[in-house]
Amino acid sequence: MGMETAPHVPVLLAPILRLCAPITGTWLDGTFGAGGYTRGLLDAGAGRVIAVDRDPLAFELAADWAGQYGDRLVMQQGVFSKMDTYATDLDGIVLDLGVSSMQLDRAERGFSFMRDGPLDMRMSQQGISAADIVNEAEEETIANILFQYGEERASRRIAKAIVAARPLHTTLELVAVIERCLPRPKPGQSHPATRSFQALRIAVNDEYGELFQGLMAAERALKPGGQLAVVTFHSVEDR
Repeated sequence: MGMETAPHVPVLLAPILRLCAPITGTWLDGTFGAGGYTRGLLDAGAGRVIAVDRDPLAFELAADWAGQYGDRLVMQQGVFSKMDTYATDLDGIVLDLGVSSMQLDRAERGFSFMRDGPLDMRMSQQGISAADIVNEAEEETIANILFQYGEERASRRIAKAIVAARPLHTTLELVAVIERCLPRPKPGQSHPATRSFQALRIAVNDEYGELFQGLMAAERALKPGGQLAVVTFHSVEDR
């Protein structure tokens, strides 16, 4: 891993730094990931950043560069829904709800529908996995997950096909089942499995429960007048 140069810079880092300027005092980055927001905040003038991630891998990968910030960078393994137990009186909080490139780039974590890996998708590497849901949940439960979390209109057809194809062990086995249920994508359309994989990831990691609790915790953790920046990438999160 020591080969890497600058890690992935989050797409909305610059606008957030601009909107929240001047960046001072103590900030909390609730979705540390590859560390893009944390580094951006520290370089922009934050006195301290408390970096929270439920994935232990995030902090292992940051070992290369974290030392340059000394005690200005505090790494906290945990979930952002408990952020008010890690810090209070914060000047600002940033949450980027997209899945981290760090997780997508590792086929063995099972987040990617482009590369074969086990049906895992657990950000914290513990608890129920995508394989547990796909192989053990009732057909109706699977259909509801795909529809509510992925806004997948073919949810019932896909759920029925999943149950018929059990047991499924790898991401590409699941992709093949989904592809048989949907028309071939036209040029420029997203991959047929996109919505289903998003839905399973959200269910496995209870992302909506986390978001709801995280927004409540943010209110408790911020000082009066503190700033909260939330980056979302799909419509259910936005709502």
